[in-house]
Amino acid sequence: MQALVVAAHGSHLNPDASDPAYTHADAVRDRERFDEVREAFWKEEPHFREVLRTLESDEVFVVPLFISEGYFTERVIPRELRLEGWDPDLWDSDGTSATHATLEAEDVEKTVHYCGPVGTHDAMTDVIVRRAESVTGDPGVGEGFGLAVVGHGTERNENSAKAIEYHADRVRDRERFDEVRALFMDEEPEVDDVTDYFESRDVVLVPLFVADGYHTREDIPEDVGLTDDYRRGWDVPVDVDGHRIWYAGAVGTEGLLADVLLERAIDAGADVDVDIDAAVDPDPDADSDPTAEGAGTPPESEPEPEPESESGKERTLEAGGEDA
Repeated sequence: MQALVVAAHGSHLNPDASDPAYTHADAVRDRERFDEVREAFWKEEPHFREVLRTLESDEVFVVPLFISEGYFTERVIPRELRLEGWDPDLWDSDGTSATHATLEAEDVEKTVHYCGPVGTHDAMTDVIVRRAESVTGDPGVGEGFGLAVVGHGTERNENSAKAIEYHADRVRDRERFDEVRALFMDEEPEVDDVTDYFESRDVVLVPLFVADGYHTREDIPEDVGLTDDYRRGWDVPVDVDGHRIWYAGAVGTEGLLADVLLERAIDAGADVDVDIDAAVDPDPDADSDPTAEGAGTPPESEPEPEPESESGKERTLEAGGEDA
């Protein structure tokens, strides 16, 4: 038997943080390609530490629903799964090229194929483009448009910026959009000055975050000038300094991401009969649609910082969470 585990951050403060994990796991589950599909979280239940015990399958594919390779994907998840012999060098990655490593979880007698995060898989480039199509309502969007791939960025984790730049380069190489740039929240070039970096009148902003939360619903909209107060929401598009900004919201809420989960598992050797080229058509009525009514309205509860930002481990670790 084979199982797929979608490993995500979750949140104690933002009830929406786990939505992408459940949504994409459900999409994979509906295809009936794995004997079991489970969600697991760092800040919610079921926890990373317990998820393997809930499975009957003896072969498990674990795919981190994170954007970059860093503290959570290289240390926290393998530690909590108790993977014997794990070392980040097993991925042999330059920061964006992690594939998988096969290890044993001896306490539960399971073989675990630990995959790289979804955010650095090549197929994520397609998800970014699909996000631009969704927010504009145009499956052929590109000519006359600029595209900004927006990430957190941090000097404490160089891989955070690498993932953003990697996909921006891949989109640029397709020569579909007139301009493509990687912009960041915490390093140069900053998303606050987005209009300084584009000549195109129409610019699509796609945040490379897994879930909509504090950064995507408050910081970026206010910093870019979509609204003076995130609590009042914003229109799509919004005129800012002579440009029309099409703000897409977190890329992790795009339906096509379920395909990336599958591709990660298949790359690691999952014996599943699935056409990975068959895109998952997002439900136009789903909450993840950035053009849906209310897409620019704020959350009712106070969200926490984006779960996929792997900088500042002290912000995300539970008290006493480090194993001795």
